[in-house]
Amino acid sequence: MSADFESFFGRRAEAASAYVNGDAAPLQALLTPNDEASFHSPGGDSVTGAKTVANRYEEDAKRFAPGSTSRLDVLQKATGDIAFWTGFQDASVHLAGKDEPVAMRIRVTEVFRHEDGDWKLIHRHADMAGSGRK
Repeated sequence: MSADFESFFGRRAEAASAYVNGDAAPLQALLTPNDEASFHSPGGDSVTGAKTVANRYEEDAKRFAPGSTSRLDVLQKATGDIAFWTGFQDASVHLAGKDEPVAMRIRVTEVFRHEDGDWKLIHRHADMAGSGRK
């Protein structure tokens, strides 16, 4: 595993924590500006295009409130011309309008491309663990 990807992945984990606290800015800094971007959301819908994906992340982050926690549970991670990780995001989130935190376990696959000297997120597929077909 390349050292630069490991450093980047640390920033990715920090961005996930900021996101579940309502702050999309650290994640925005990791997104590709190129149009080859996509997001399959836990809600089952999909969006494509860099601006559309970035706007979606920005809007979705507003659903979360401070006091949330997130941890990435990595099952596999690899780099080459592109990089990926797959595993789970375990979070305890405070949602706007709710008094009690909500536990979430999300299955995640993310794909990254090295662009202009840094890794950029080009695809995220996330769904609630336990949902879907067996």
